[in-house]
Amino acid sequence: MPTLHFKGKALVQNHHLVVPFSELQPVKSRGVSKSPSLHDNLIVEGDNLKALKALLPAFHGKVKCIYIDPPYNTDNEGWIYNDKVNSPMIRDWLGRIVDRDDLTRHDKWCCMMLPRLKLLRELLSDDGAIFVSIDDNEVHHLRMLMDEVFGEENFVATVIWEKVYSPKSSAKYFSENHDYILVYARRLEAFELDLLPRTAEADARYENTDNDPRGPWKASDLSARNPYSRGTYAIR
Repeated sequence: MPTLHFKGKALVQNHHLVVPFSELQPVKSRGVSKSPSLHDNLIVEGDNLKALKALLPAFHGKVKCIYIDPPYNTDNEGWIYNDKVNSPMIRDWLGRIVDRDDLTRHDKWCCMMLPRLKLLRELLSDDGAIFVSIDDNEVHHLRMLMDEVFGEENFVATVIWEKVYSPKSSAKYFSENHDYILVYARRLEAFELDLLPRTAEADARYENTDNDPRGPWKASDLSARNPYSRGTYAIR
């Protein structure tokens, strides 16, 4: 399998293992439970790498669904790489805003994502899945990182999310109207989608104007891209 190589990868490959475990400290004034516990709904505030490591003892292999919205690594987010990896090169990165003029911005982004993805994988249950929002700036790097961490055999789909309805007249080249959501399963053979029941509104789109004994129906496109055996049948 092809792998992604970037500056600093060897230094962060096992960084998730050396991040110390931290104890979650409940803030009673912000809670609704008199005796908060890990079994309640939780909002965890703090560095996300430390938070993931803190959740690991209680939730290892128990999380069914994960959604994350990492920095898209555009030039207007002002994100800062702050993982204290024991390396002079990494220490030189700390505290500096990552912008478009930073020639190592893609390396820093990959270094930030890799240990977090590894911890997130440890949290997922066997039948769980992770959804990651991203745009064109890093989708190609993220796909290779996810293949490496979760296994390319566990890739489910790339969901296209329409974020803009109207085209932008000010676009220099093409008007971009979508982002991506990459979906990976912890173990694809155990993953199943829990589909929503059909609504009355959806049922109303079907009628039975000719009293077909098979029930309500609606007309759709009868053309096919190319012929195949099961797609050949008589039409009355």
